[in-house]
Amino acid sequence: MCSHYEAPTADHLADAFGSEGQLTLQLDLWPGYQGAFVRAAIDNPDNDFELLPGIFGLLPAWAKDQKLARHTYNARTETVAEKPSFRHAWRKAQHCIIPAAAIYEPDWRSGKAVPTRFTRADGGMMCIAGLWEQWQDPAGQIIHSYSMLTINADEHPLFRHYHRPEDEKRMVVILPNGLIRDWLKASPANSMEFMRPYPADRLTATSE
Repeated sequence: MCSHYEAPTADHLADAFGSEGQLTLQLDLWPGYQGAFVRAAIDNPDNDFELLPGIFGLLPAWAKDQKLARHTYNARTETVAEKPSFRHAWRKAQHCIIPAAAIYEPDWRSGKAVPTRFTRADGGMMCIAGLWEQWQDPAGQIIHSYSMLTINADEHPLFRHYHRPEDEKRMVVILPNGLIRDWLKASPANSMEFMRPYPADRLTATSE
């Protein structure tokens, strides 16, 4: 599970993904906040990527309002193909990347929740595999949204230590840089091939 993350700066995003213009976005992000996601460019042969603002928490076409985003910020890979909130985006391979400078998880080993900041050990940007959707609000405005994909982490050398002791351990799917283009352009039949744990030795955990 990941409900809190830190976005890269707008300049960093522009350098990484060649975005045009500057997005005014929050850096400290929680479900329902507006962040940025990257998808394969649609109807734009001059660019591989497009960077868009979106709500952190997937809003399917049937959502009544944006409050649903508080419950759809993570999509379990084990059930993503069947869950009503996610199945359309998954079956249509509406893949995206959620850029992150850091993610946060609670460390309960002391008996209290200690916020812990996770970053790439090399200082690079985390590219989290996700799904995107578009939703029309009551005023007719098109709103984009996104969710992070998660996998089981009970055996992961790092993430198995986080969250409550009695809870299943989960982690978001962090993609190596070399798989970004492949993920964004992957077919529905190949989506699950990317759902792999990121190596623990390539991550750093720091207690806040």
